[in-house]
Amino acid sequence: MDARETNALALAYLGDAVYELEVRKYLLNQGLTKVKELHQTAIKLVKATTQANAIHRMLPQLNEEEVGIVKRGRNAKSGTTPKHTEVIDYRYATAFESLIGFWYMNGNMTRIAWAFDIARAVVEEREATALT
Repeated sequence: MDARETNALALAYLGDAVYELEVRKYLLNQGLTKVKELHQTAIKLVKATTQANAIHRMLPQLNEEEVGIVKRGRNAKSGTTPKHTEVIDYRYATAFESLIGFWYMNGNMTRIAWAFDIARAVVEEREATALT
């Protein structure tokens, strides 16, 4: 299957699962073991606003093909309406997940790790700002 020809929502479907696995591995590697704590921390990393902010930070460093995947993901019509986030954040979160799926299909785990690091930085900065 050619990742460039795959439907953006199918890429997002795959990317969602891959990203969730990265989040879970990270949390376990941090020594978290209580399910409630794992869940609450995971939510911060997977929420649409985090993913949308991450993709905005990543855009200047993406190549032309990757930007194309982001645009396809952002413009894809999912048929669902977000309940707890703005539509624009939801669309950019779909773009983020599409890109993760694209990289996964191409075996580019380095880029996936880079995207995860950016998303983690978004959460850490948000929490640091909330403390001040």
